Amino acid sequence: MIYLKHFVQLALVCVLPIFGMAQDCTLDIGGKNTNAIIELFQLNEAQISTMDSLRSALVVRQAGLEDQIHKLLNEQPQRTEAELIKLADKYKVLQQQMVEDAWECDKNFLSIFNPKQYQAYIALCNDANRNPIRIIPISYEEGVTPE
Repeated sequence: MIYLKHFVQLALVCVLPIFGMAQDCTLDIGGKNTNAIIELFQLNEAQISTMDSLRSALVVRQAGLEDQIHKLLNEQPQRTEAELIKLADKYKVLQQQMVEDAWECDKNFLSIFNPKQYQAYIALCNDANRNPIRIIPISYEEGVTPE
């Protein structure tokens, strides 16, 4: 469990600067480490199903944006400085959309956390010196678990 905590902390520190959201604490459920997330936060079956659905939708959106980026790079003229600036501006918009989609996906995922899971997330973010995504965790009645 300690290894898992350090792995997630390292992932938070390494992945965030790549996506341009260095100050926000994201889980990157669109990434390859969903098993670590499942184990670390002890997700129930309903939460795993929701995570898988969110992840699938994100992968589709990201693939569409990646296709737009490839099309832009292949079709946008790049002979002059003005054309390169125009290319960069269009590229930044697409990259920012990818970041926003991933952040929104993480926010939607965090919204199904119970208070204990959310507190674990807050602790990881604090350890990584990142700002957690603010949500109101779900409170389940005593003895009742989600389907």
